[in-house]
Amino acid sequence: MAKRPLSLTVISWVFITIGGIALIRSLLPLVDPAAALRIADHPYEIWLIPLIQLLSLISGVFMLLGFNWARWLLVVWIGYHIIISFLHSTLEVIVHSLLFGVILFFLFRPRATAYFREQRSRTDADPEIIR
Repeated sequence: MAKRPLSLTVISWVFITIGGIALIRSLLPLVDPAAALRIADHPYEIWLIPLIQLLSLISGVFMLLGFNWARWLLVVWIGYHIIISFLHSTLEVIVHSLLFGVILFFLFRPRATAYFREQRSRTDADPEIIR
């Protein structure tokens, strides 16, 4: 059984934390009527932004469980943030790009790939495995 690399555990928990905090922060205005009125000018924020933040949380949780699709979801999530950063500042593009490179390095190292591959083969061999 391939042991989960520490780097995957750290990355997973970082994105679980980031996603959880951001999700809670984005849902709080729905409780406050005054804040809800302020965001009424941008109705896409009511569902799109929490959905994007939820993806971070989901990718972290399922990477801990060894699902390969979750690491790809995280790659797409960070790539999306690089694209969005172009609408803001050059510094944000640089920071998100560096983060993207570091995450790619750790998510696709041989030990990480072996971990995801073994988790997939365990699930394929025994479909009764419930994580």
